[in-house]
Amino acid sequence: MTMKLKSFALAAAVAAAPFVTTTTASAEGERYILVSHAPDSDSWWNTIKNGIALAGEQMDVEVEYRNPPTGDLADMARIIEQAAASGPDGIITTLADPDILEGPIRAAVDSGVDVIIMNTGTPEKAREVGALMYVGQPEYDAGYAAGLRAKSDGIGSFLCVNHYIVQPSSQERCQGFADGLGIDLGDQMIDAGQDPAEIKNRVLAYLSANPDTDAVLTLGPVSADPTLLALEENGMAGDIYFGTFDLGGEIVKGIKDGTIEWGIDQQPFLQAYLPVVVMANYHRYGVLPGNNINSGPGFVTADGLTKIEEFAGEYR
Repeated sequence: MTMKLKSFALAAAVAAAPFVTTTTASAEGERYILVSHAPDSDSWWNTIKNGIALAGEQMDVEVEYRNPPTGDLADMARIIEQAAASGPDGIITTLADPDILEGPIRAAVDSGVDVIIMNTGTPEKAREVGALMYVGQPEYDAGYAAGLRAKSDGIGSFLCVNHYIVQPSSQERCQGFADGLGIDLGDQMIDAGQDPAEIKNRVLAYLSANPDTDAVLTLGPVSADPTLLALEENGMAGDIYFGTFDLGGEIVKGIKDGTIEWGIDQQPFLQAYLPVVVMANYHRYGVLPGNNINSGPGFVTADGLTKIEEFAGEYR
């Protein structure tokens, strides 16, 4: 367990750290910091914040959530360095781009801070950087399973709307889907950006140029919500096969009304909640699960929406 810094030094380090959004559950026990790659604009991460906050309360530990406001990964690397320097008992972090983030994560581990990789990364990468484990969804496997499902539904071509193309795992989702269909990805993946109006326009442009496209795959609410608007505008809503990763309020509505066939639930609540529970028990009792934890994928269809509707955007 990492040696605690004196309280005044800790307060100074945290106060000086830029690019930080903090959700805190105060306690007398251990202190854990979750660092994500998500920009402030991505509301999907509210479920992550709720997960870590509830785990902090239940395990009687102090937890913090930090992120780069614009999603800039160089900023995220600096946040990891600042988090490690503040002397926490553990860091829970995404591994959105190994080329940028492996160094700071390895340095944190080498300094004596225990690390768990969550949401973005792989068990192999977690092992390489010296993390205790990985909690998340194997993205290629999730995409592949979705592709197999779509293939059985008669799909032979698709548009993958990638709103975070710089992140390798987002490309794994699209590639897995193509492989599950048994076709080349080729130019069926577009760099949609993160501006809702631009995403909508790029989807409209692609479908106008490729009117025989069988399906649309989006990678979360950031791309799904504007895509829904695009399909309503061009009259394809409910007619084109539409699947998406992750859940959100508009996605749940789309599944319910038949516009979206299915959503892939990676259970982000568990991705934040479980690492806190695992770390607290590891530090207190020396116990640690022998395997990494797959939080997904699970397919959500109109038949299983009761709990999801009740807790969408909060715990689901």
